[in-house]
Formats: sequence, C-alpha cells, structure tokens
Amino acid sequence: MSTTETGARPQEAVAPRPPNRVVAVWRGDELFDTSKPGGPVARIDGHGKEGQGPVDTLLSAVATCSAIDIISILAKRRTPVESLQIETVGTRADATPRRLVHVVLKYTITGAGIERIHALRAIELAVTKYCSVGDSLDRSVPVEWELVLNGES
Repeated sequence: MSTTETGARPQEAVAPRPPNRVVAVWRGDELFDTSKPGGPVARIDGHGKEGQGPVDTLLSAVATCSAIDIISILAKRRTPVESLQIETVGTRADATPRRLVHVVLKYTITGAGIERIHALRAIELAVTKYCSVGDSLDRSVPVEWELVLNGES
C-alpha cells in the first residue's frame, strides 16, 4: 500500500451507511405498528397490553444490541454462548418527562468453557464500546451490569 508524504496511509473512501428508517402507523388509542419499510411489524402499546411500551422497547433494544456483541465476542474466543437472558431494569424520573435515570442489565449466560473474567470483559466492551443503542442514551444515564455465569452469581 502506498503512503502519503507524511508516511501515513491514505484514507480509504468508505461509503456512508444509509440512515435507519422505520414507519410508525397509529392504530388507535396508544397503539402503533412499527416496521422498516416492507419489514416485519412490531406492536408498540403505550398501555403495555398488546405490545411493549416505548420505554420498554428502548430497554429491549439496549439489552439485545449489547447481547449481539457479547455473543460475537465470546464466539471469537471460541467459547460460544449456549443460552443468554438479559433482565433489564430501567429506573425513571418521577417528574415529567419520565425519562430514564438509571439502567441495570443482568446477563445470565451459560456456555462451556466461558470464564467469568472473559464474560465480564465481553459485557464491558459491548455496553461501553460497541452497542450503538446504549451509546445513544444520554450520557447522564448510568448503565450498570451484572453477570450470572453458568448458574453462579
């Protein structure tokens, strides 16, 4: 590869990613069906009866976004995850708007050969570096995590 006069590698042109697009269609009361154009539909319900509410949907997005990274990181260590569950607790402000003020993610992971130190590191990297949904939260919202590995806290 050639270098510039300063000895640095030239910047490779990277095509920008297209923006994410979803459409939310109001179905009456506090019900909405959301989807990517032409994609599968998710129901969001402000009452939480026919689908998750908006804040629960956000918490689910943080949990699953980070989990995807955890699974990938542990697979690269050749210690694949056999099962994974994330219990997510979001504490909300008492005032309007009732924004999130604290999030705790409790990961319950099972998998042969997964060492606690490596699972904790995978969680830390996922939550603090790789999860774009969590990184999109306001920086003032603390996000903490816990690990239960192979049945042991």
